[in-house]
Amino acid sequence: MSILKKVLVVLVVIVVGVIAFAATRPDSYRVERSQKIQAPAAVVFAQLDDFKAWQAWSPWEKRDPNMKKTYEGPARGAGASYAWQGNDKVGEGKMTITDATAPTAISYRLEFIKPFASVAATTFTLQPDGDKAANVTWAMSGDNNLIGKVFGVFMNMDKMIGGDFETGLAGLKSVSEAEAAKAEAAAAAAEAAKAQAQAQAAAAPAPAAPPPASPAPPAKKKK
Repeated sequence: MSILKKVLVVLVVIVVGVIAFAATRPDSYRVERSQKIQAPAAVVFAQLDDFKAWQAWSPWEKRDPNMKKTYEGPARGAGASYAWQGNDKVGEGKMTITDATAPTAISYRLEFIKPFASVAATTFTLQPDGDKAANVTWAMSGDNNLIGKVFGVFMNMDKMIGGDFETGLAGLKSVSEAEAAKAEAAAAAAEAAKAQAQAQAAAAPAPAAPPPASPAPPAKKKK
């Protein structure tokens, strides 16, 4: 047997072995990361149900500044969708909000088109922690076909996607806390203006009493 044939046999054995091992991998996957955000749940939720707000915190936006984006459906809530076409770092796909329960939960259907086709379910769960904070959990789950299983043999999907989730949650935290601070400052300014107006009204001198009316002249007697 020639050296070339031996190499080909070895390669076939390796490929078959990888596929056989991949077939034993789980049929589904789930990636999940959490972050506490010092902002009301409603403020955080507002960054999640408006796809145009994602560009301020999404971990994928900076990987392709020239990414083509298309928005369809309502501006917010169930039915809103966002499609993208970008470089090899972001690929091509579409995301659609399937359910939105403000301000505690939102679900998406995530469709990857390139570099390989697949569908996943993505959720954000927001658990309010008092009036000014929320614990946010970002999760993605889906079925593992054979291609996905083979891919998982060489790449740690939890680490790879989990790292993006951690970066995205850090961005979401920064944006949400900035928005919460702006809202608090605006409310404080409005309250201060109201208090000042009330103080000025209380300090204003009372209006002067009108002068007494002059007595009417006596009526002339008829002759």
